[in-house]
Amino acid sequence: MILTVTLNTALDVTHHVPKLIPHASHRVTTVTERAGGKGLNVARVLAALGHEVTATGFAGGRTGAVVRELLAESPRVTDALVPCAGSTRRTLAVVDRASGDTTQFNEPGPQIGSAEWTAFLGRYEALLTGAAAVALCGSLPPGVPVGAYATLVRSARAAGVPVLLDTSGEALRRGVAARPEMIKPNAAELAELTGSREPLQATRDARRRGAHAVVTSLGPGGLLAATAQGTWQAAPPRALTGNPTGAGDSAVAGLLSALTEGLDWPERLTRAVALSAATVHAPTAGEFDPRTYEQVRGSVTLTAR
Repeated sequence: MILTVTLNTALDVTHHVPKLIPHASHRVTTVTERAGGKGLNVARVLAALGHEVTATGFAGGRTGAVVRELLAESPRVTDALVPCAGSTRRTLAVVDRASGDTTQFNEPGPQIGSAEWTAFLGRYEALLTGAAAVALCGSLPPGVPVGAYATLVRSARAAGVPVLLDTSGEALRRGVAARPEMIKPNAAELAELTGSREPLQATRDARRRGAHAVVTSLGPGGLLAATAQGTWQAAPPRALTGNPTGAGDSAVAGLLSALTEGLDWPERLTRAVALSAATVHAPTAGEFDPRTYEQVRGSVTLTAR
Protein backbone atom coordinates (compact mmCIF):
# COMPACT_ATOMS: atom_id res chain seq x y z
CA MET A 1 0.00 0.00 0.00
CA ILE A 2 1.15 3.54 -0.81
CA LEU A 3 0.04 6.27 1.59
CA THR A 4 -0.75 9.78 0.36
CA VAL A 5 -1.17 12.75 2.70
CA THR A 6 -3.22 15.80 1.70
CA LEU A 7 -3.54 18.04 4.72
CA ASN A 8 -5.38 20.69 2.68
CA THR A 9 -7.83 18.62 0.66
CA ALA A 10 -10.14 20.40 -1.77
CA LEU A 11 -13.16 20.07 -3.96
CA ASP A 12 -11.66 20.80 -7.38
CA VAL A 13 -14.14 22.46 -9.74
CA THR A 14 -13.09 22.91 -13.37
CA HIS A 15 -14.97 25.23 -15.75
CA HIS A 16 -14.33 25.21 -19.50
CA VAL A 17 -15.11 28.40 -21.43
CA PRO A 18 -14.65 29.16 -25.15
CA LYS A 19 -12.39 32.12 -24.30
CA LEU A 20 -11.51 33.77 -20.99
CA ILE A 21 -11.94 37.55 -21.23
CA PRO A 22 -11.29 39.83 -18.18
CA HIS A 23 -14.26 41.91 -16.97
CA ALA A 24 -16.70 39.87 -19.09
CA SER A 25 -19.47 37.36 -18.39
CA HIS A 26 -18.81 33.84 -19.63
CA ARG A 27 -20.98 30.92 -20.65
CA VAL A 28 -19.46 27.76 -19.18
CA THR A 29 -19.55 24.84 -21.61
CA THR A 30 -18.65 22.01 -19.19
CA VAL A 31 -18.17 21.67 -15.43
CA THR A 32 -16.38 18.83 -13.59
CA GLU A 33 -15.91 18.18 -9.87
CA ARG A 34 -13.19 16.00 -8.33
CA ALA A 35 -11.89 15.15 -4.89
CA GLY A 36 -8.74 17.23 -4.99
CA GLY A 37 -5.65 18.57 -3.38
CA LYS A 38 -2.25 17.39 -4.57
CA GLY A 39 -2.14 14.14 -2.60
CA LEU A 40 -5.58 13.01 -3.78
CA ASN A 41 -4.53 13.66 -7.38
CA VAL A 42 -1.44 11.52 -6.72
CA ALA A 43 -3.64 8.80 -5.20
CA ARG A 44 -5.88 8.53 -8.26
CA VAL A 45 -2.94 8.29 -10.66
CA LEU A 46 -1.27 5.64 -8.48
CA ALA A 47 -4.52 3.69 -8.44
CA ALA A 48 -4.79 3.93 -12.24
CA LEU A 49 -1.28 2.44 -12.40
CA GLY A 50 -2.53 -0.55 -10.41
CA HIS A 51 -1.36 0.34 -6.88
CA GLU A 52 -3.41 0.08 -3.73
CA VAL A 53 -3.53 3.51 -2.11
CA THR A 54 -4.68 4.90 1.23
CA ALA A 55 -5.43 8.64 1.30
CA THR A 56 -5.36 10.61 4.52
CA GLY A 57 -5.53 14.27 5.51
CA PHE A 58 -8.47 16.39 6.67
CA ALA A 59 -12.06 16.67 5.43
CA GLY A 60 -14.86 18.71 6.96
CA GLY A 61 -18.19 20.42 6.36
CA ARG A 62 -20.47 19.99 3.36
CA THR A 63 -17.60 20.37 0.92
CA GLY A 64 -15.65 17.69 2.77
CA ALA A 65 -18.64 15.36 2.55
CA VAL A 66 -18.73 15.82 -1.23
CA VAL A 67 -14.98 15.16 -1.42
CA ARG A 68 -15.44 11.86 0.43
CA GLU A 69 -18.36 10.85 -1.78
CA LEU A 70 -16.29 11.47 -4.89
CA LEU A 71 -13.25 9.73 -3.42
CA ALA A 72 -15.37 6.64 -2.81
CA GLU A 73 -15.81 6.35 -6.58
CA SER A 74 -12.05 5.87 -7.09
CA PRO A 75 -11.11 2.17 -7.34
CA ARG A 76 -8.11 1.03 -5.22
CA VAL A 77 -8.20 4.22 -3.10
CA THR A 78 -9.09 3.79 0.60
CA ASP A 79 -10.47 6.84 2.43
CA ALA A 80 -8.61 7.44 5.71
CA LEU A 81 -9.36 11.17 5.95
CA VAL A 82 -9.65 12.66 9.43
CA PRO A 83 -12.76 14.77 10.19
CA CYS A 84 -12.35 18.45 11.07
CA ALA A 85 -14.84 21.06 12.22
CA GLY A 86 -14.07 23.56 9.47
CA SER A 87 -15.21 23.19 5.89
CA THR A 88 -12.88 21.76 3.26
CA ARG A 89 -11.82 24.38 0.73
CA ARG A 90 -12.72 24.60 -2.95
CA THR A 91 -10.51 25.33 -5.90
CA LEU A 92 -11.76 26.71 -9.20
CA ALA A 93 -9.90 26.18 -12.47
CA VAL A 94 -11.08 28.04 -15.57
CA VAL A 95 -9.84 26.50 -18.80
CA ASP A 96 -9.68 28.80 -21.84
CA ARG A 97 -10.39 26.51 -24.80
CA ALA A 98 -9.09 29.07 -27.31
CA SER A 99 -5.59 29.30 -25.82
CA GLY A 100 -5.44 26.16 -23.72
CA ASP A 101 -4.43 28.25 -20.69
CA THR A 102 -5.83 27.60 -17.20
CA THR A 103 -6.57 30.21 -14.51
CA GLN A 104 -6.66 28.85 -10.96
CA PHE A 105 -8.35 30.17 -7.79
CA ASN A 106 -7.42 28.40 -4.52
CA GLU A 107 -9.18 28.94 -1.19
CA PRO A 108 -7.04 28.81 1.99
CA GLY A 109 -8.62 25.83 3.73
CA PRO A 110 -10.22 25.25 7.16
CA GLN A 111 -8.73 26.21 10.53
CA ILE A 112 -7.32 23.06 12.13
CA GLY A 113 -7.38 22.86 15.93
CA SER A 114 -4.70 21.28 18.11
CA ALA A 115 -6.92 18.30 18.98
CA GLU A 116 -7.59 17.68 15.29
CA TRP A 117 -3.87 17.81 14.51
CA THR A 118 -3.17 15.32 17.33
CA ALA A 119 -5.88 13.01 15.96
CA PHE A 120 -4.31 13.18 12.52
CA LEU A 121 -0.85 12.33 13.86
CA GLY A 122 -2.27 9.21 15.51
CA ARG A 123 -3.98 8.14 12.29
CA TYR A 124 -0.82 8.80 10.25
CA GLU A 125 1.49 6.81 12.50
CA ALA A 126 -0.92 3.87 12.48
CA LEU A 127 -1.11 3.92 8.68
CA LEU A 128 2.68 3.95 8.32
CA THR A 129 2.84 0.38 9.61
CA GLY A 130 1.33 -0.94 6.37
CA ALA A 131 2.87 1.53 3.92
CA ALA A 132 5.50 0.81 1.26
CA ALA A 133 6.02 4.55 0.68
CA VAL A 134 4.37 7.86 1.55
CA ALA A 135 3.73 11.07 -0.38
CA LEU A 136 3.37 14.31 1.61
CA CYS A 137 1.73 16.80 -0.71
CA GLY A 138 0.51 20.36 -0.92
CA SER A 139 -0.09 23.38 1.27
CA LEU A 140 -0.79 23.47 4.99
CA PRO A 141 -4.25 24.56 6.14
CA PRO A 142 -4.45 27.30 8.79
CA GLY A 143 -3.65 26.06 12.29
CA VAL A 144 -1.31 23.24 11.23
CA PRO A 145 2.25 23.85 12.52
CA VAL A 146 4.65 25.16 9.87
CA GLY A 147 7.00 22.30 10.74
CA ALA A 148 4.28 19.71 10.17
CA TYR A 149 5.95 18.05 7.22
CA ALA A 150 9.28 17.80 9.08
CA THR A 151 7.40 15.94 11.82
CA LEU A 152 5.76 13.61 9.29
CA VAL A 153 9.05 12.96 7.48
CA ARG A 154 10.76 12.00 10.75
CA SER A 155 7.90 9.65 11.67
CA ALA A 156 8.13 7.93 8.28
CA ARG A 157 11.90 7.59 8.55
CA ALA A 158 11.56 6.09 12.04
CA ALA A 159 9.11 3.54 10.59
CA GLY A 160 11.49 2.73 7.71
CA VAL A 161 9.09 4.10 5.08
CA PRO A 162 10.54 6.15 2.17
CA VAL A 163 8.87 9.53 1.86
CA LEU A 164 8.44 11.98 -1.02
CA LEU A 165 7.75 15.60 -0.06
CA ASP A 166 6.01 17.97 -2.48
CA THR A 167 5.31 21.35 -0.92
CA SER A 168 6.72 24.88 -0.94
CA GLY A 169 7.90 27.81 1.18
CA GLU A 170 8.79 27.41 4.84
CA ALA A 171 7.06 24.02 5.00
CA LEU A 172 9.49 22.77 2.33
CA ARG A 173 12.50 24.41 3.99
CA ARG A 174 11.80 22.68 7.29
CA GLY A 175 10.77 19.42 5.67
CA VAL A 176 14.01 19.11 3.69
CA ALA A 177 16.03 19.36 6.90
CA ALA A 178 14.27 16.18 8.13
CA ARG A 179 15.93 14.26 5.23
CA PRO A 180 13.10 12.87 3.08
CA GLU A 181 13.89 10.29 0.40
CA MET A 182 12.81 12.74 -2.33
CA ILE A 183 11.49 16.24 -2.82
CA LYS A 184 9.80 17.44 -6.02
CA PRO A 185 9.69 21.24 -6.21
CA ASN A 186 9.11 23.25 -9.36
CA ALA A 187 11.73 25.76 -10.50
CA ALA A 188 10.17 28.69 -8.64
CA GLU A 189 9.82 26.73 -5.38
CA LEU A 190 13.42 25.54 -5.72
CA ALA A 191 14.68 29.09 -6.27
CA GLU A 192 12.84 30.23 -3.14
CA LEU A 193 14.41 27.37 -1.17
CA THR A 194 18.00 27.81 -2.33
CA GLY A 195 18.24 31.42 -3.56
CA SER A 196 19.56 30.21 -6.93
CA ARG A 197 17.65 30.53 -10.19
CA GLU A 198 20.02 28.26 -12.13
CA PRO A 199 18.12 24.94 -12.01
CA LEU A 200 21.10 22.55 -11.97
CA GLN A 201 22.92 24.42 -9.21
CA ALA A 202 19.71 24.88 -7.24
CA THR A 203 18.81 21.18 -7.52
CA ARG A 204 22.22 20.17 -6.20
CA ASP A 205 22.06 22.81 -3.46
CA ALA A 206 18.68 21.49 -2.32
CA ARG A 207 20.10 17.99 -2.06
CA ARG A 208 22.89 19.24 0.18
CA ARG A 209 20.22 20.66 2.50
CA GLY A 210 19.07 17.15 3.41
CA ALA A 211 16.98 15.44 0.72
CA HIS A 212 18.42 12.16 -0.57
CA ALA A 213 17.19 13.08 -4.06
CA VAL A 214 15.80 16.26 -5.60
CA VAL A 215 13.58 16.12 -8.69
CA THR A 216 12.81 19.56 -10.09
CA SER A 217 9.92 20.19 -12.46
CA LEU A 218 10.96 22.37 -15.41
CA GLY A 219 7.48 22.61 -16.95
CA PRO A 220 7.63 21.77 -20.67
CA GLY A 221 11.36 21.04 -20.19
CA GLY A 222 10.61 17.91 -18.16
CA LEU A 223 12.39 16.92 -14.93
CA LEU A 224 15.86 17.53 -13.56
CA ALA A 225 17.02 15.04 -10.90
CA ALA A 226 20.03 15.08 -8.59
CA THR A 227 20.47 11.72 -6.83
CA ALA A 228 23.16 9.62 -5.18
CA GLN A 229 23.34 7.58 -8.41
CA GLY A 230 23.75 10.55 -10.75
CA THR A 231 22.15 13.66 -12.20
CA TRP A 232 19.80 13.54 -15.21
CA GLN A 233 17.37 15.66 -17.17
CA ALA A 234 14.40 13.84 -18.66
CA ALA A 235 12.38 15.71 -21.28
CA PRO A 236 9.32 14.90 -23.41
CA PRO A 237 9.79 14.88 -27.20
CA ARG A 238 7.74 18.05 -27.62
CA ALA A 239 5.76 20.58 -25.61
CA LEU A 240 2.11 19.59 -25.21
CA THR A 241 -0.81 22.00 -25.09
CA GLY A 242 -3.72 21.45 -22.74
CA ASN A 243 -4.57 21.77 -19.05
CA PRO A 244 -1.35 21.51 -16.96
CA THR A 245 -3.23 21.33 -13.64
CA GLY A 246 -2.12 18.18 -11.83
CA ALA A 247 0.82 17.43 -14.15
CA GLY A 248 3.25 17.74 -11.23
CA ASP A 249 1.07 15.44 -9.12
CA SER A 250 1.21 12.80 -11.85
CA ALA A 251 5.01 13.13 -11.86
CA VAL A 252 4.98 12.45 -8.10
CA ALA A 253 2.84 9.34 -8.70
CA GLY A 254 5.28 8.17 -11.37
CA LEU A 255 8.30 8.63 -9.12
CA LEU A 256 6.67 6.95 -6.13
CA SER A 257 5.23 4.02 -8.05
CA ALA A 258 8.57 3.35 -9.74
CA LEU A 259 10.35 3.54 -6.37
CA THR A 260 8.08 0.90 -4.84
CA GLU A 261 8.54 -1.30 -7.92
CA GLY A 262 12.33 -1.16 -7.55
CA LEU A 263 13.00 0.64 -10.85
CA ASP A 264 16.23 2.58 -11.36
CA TRP A 265 16.40 6.36 -11.67
CA PRO A 266 16.29 6.60 -15.49
CA GLU A 267 13.13 4.47 -15.51
CA ARG A 268 11.60 6.48 -12.68
CA LEU A 269 12.17 9.73 -14.53
CA THR A 270 10.90 8.34 -17.83
CA ARG A 271 7.65 7.22 -16.20
CA ALA A 272 7.23 10.51 -14.34
CA VAL A 273 7.74 12.65 -17.46
CA ALA A 274 5.37 10.51 -19.52
CA LEU A 275 2.64 10.66 -16.88
CA SER A 276 3.07 14.40 -16.48
CA ALA A 277 2.74 14.95 -20.23
CA ALA A 278 -0.26 12.63 -20.42
CA THR A 279 -2.01 14.61 -17.69
CA VAL A 280 -1.83 17.77 -19.82
CA HIS A 281 -4.02 15.92 -22.35
CA ALA A 282 -6.52 14.78 -19.67
CA PRO A 283 -9.62 16.85 -18.85
CA THR A 284 -8.94 17.16 -15.09
CA ALA A 285 -6.20 16.75 -12.49
CA GLY A 286 -5.70 13.24 -11.15
CA GLU A 287 -6.17 11.67 -14.57
CA PHE A 288 -3.91 10.95 -17.54
CA ASP A 289 -4.48 10.08 -21.18
CA PRO A 290 -3.25 6.47 -21.65
CA ARG A 291 -2.48 6.91 -25.35
CA THR A 292 -0.32 10.00 -24.73
CA TYR A 293 1.39 8.19 -21.85
CA GLU A 294 2.47 5.30 -24.07
CA GLN A 295 3.57 7.59 -26.89
CA VAL A 296 5.66 9.86 -24.66
CA ARG A 297 7.13 7.04 -22.56
CA GLY A 298 8.78 5.58 -25.65
CA SER A 299 10.37 8.86 -26.70
CA VAL A 300 11.54 10.61 -23.49
CA THR A 301 15.04 12.10 -23.88
CA LEU A 302 17.32 11.31 -20.94
CA THR A 303 20.54 13.32 -20.60
CA ALA A 304 23.23 12.94 -17.92
CA ARG A 305 24.13 16.30 -16.34
